[in-house]
Amino acid sequence: MRMRLGVLLPTNHSQWDDARRLVDFGVRAERLGYDSVWANDTLLGARVEPLAMLAALAPATERVTLGTAALLPAFRRPVMAAQELASVDHLSAGRLVVTVGAGFPGRSEVEYAVSEVPWERRFARLDDTVALWRALWAGERTFHGKVLRFDGLPESTPSHRPGGPPIWLGGASRSALERTGRLYDGWLPYPPHVADYHVGLQAVRQAAKAAARPAGAVTPALFVTVLVTDDVKRGERELDAYCRATYGLPSEAVRTIQLLVAGPAEEVAATLARYAEAGAEHVVCRIAAPSLDAQLGQLELIAGIGRPATTIR
Repeated sequence: MRMRLGVLLPTNHSQWDDARRLVDFGVRAERLGYDSVWANDTLLGARVEPLAMLAALAPATERVTLGTAALLPAFRRPVMAAQELASVDHLSAGRLVVTVGAGFPGRSEVEYAVSEVPWERRFARLDDTVALWRALWAGERTFHGKVLRFDGLPESTPSHRPGGPPIWLGGASRSALERTGRLYDGWLPYPPHVADYHVGLQAVRQAAKAAARPAGAVTPALFVTVLVTDDVKRGERELDAYCRATYGLPSEAVRTIQLLVAGPAEEVAATLARYAEAGAEHVVCRIAAPSLDAQLGQLELIAGIGRPATTIR
């Protein structure tokens, strides 16, 4: 069983001294054999905007998938976002994957407020936004959704690929699983227990089947926070520091929500192998290291974990 391997770029301003080095990071990941490079999205904390980041990476790379993990469409005007995404799709020659989300209760409300978008009906707005993007990329001039409605849409930039780039959904609530199977091209959750991943993926596939979608219509992926170290106690301390810096919460609290793995390469590989056995086909690794230099060291360690035992490349 083979799992594709990706890495999240350390775009937070606290992690780099020169943003142009992030392009070098992405190029290095491609040369090390990673399958994908990803950028995340938030208004909470200074960082390089994800679509700008991927646009910079597009001409500097040749093979890797370029993805968002995850993009929060509510922060952008939907028609302009369709043009931005289509542009990155062209600049990358069709290597873009767009994972989207609707934010986190207790954290994202302020982001919605400063974006002048209501928090209520955020899931319907998200689904409408994705449907609108696909309509624009197909050249349609009207759109009537549950929340978004447009007549007389201007001509929009078509996507590089017919139908647009694949759009994945992050989230593992019951409604998210159903919507993923029915509407989206991939699933990128971070469940801390492999049993939850297995059950969730079955629900996604059942929803896809009920919607008469073909087998394999939804790519099963996994988001994981990783730190490779032979000093387990030190790794746990560094993981805790990373969680406190990122979320203001200790790692023991974050671990109840997200998959966190810190330990020797063999332990990390074994954890990922269990998720591969549960059906995950693509893993996106967020490196729990505080600086770009530290992340570069981890980049090489993660690239080689488990070969050939887990057949991750």
